[in-house]
Amino acid sequence: MQPTNQKRYYTPQFSEKAAVTVRRLAWALGVPMPKAVDQIISLLPSLFSPSVVCPQCKDKTKCQYCGFNKAAAAANAALSV
Repeated sequence: MQPTNQKRYYTPQFSEKAAVTVRRLAWALGVPMPKAVDQIISLLPSLFSPSVVCPQCKDKTKCQYCGFNKAAAAANAALSV
């Protein structure tokens, strides 16, 4: 059962390769799969430049939550420590 203080935003269908890979990463990190996915997501701005991603964005209302927004990413990182 989902805790009432956490909202689910989107549940993508993973390919078998992605699901198997994330499961192994989660085991290696000793965390549940959703936390492993969160860690992967937090690394994306180091792999893809916001200058490439942000101009293609189709929802400018969520910038404060987006990992590609450097100010928001720094604030969220400080909150998760």
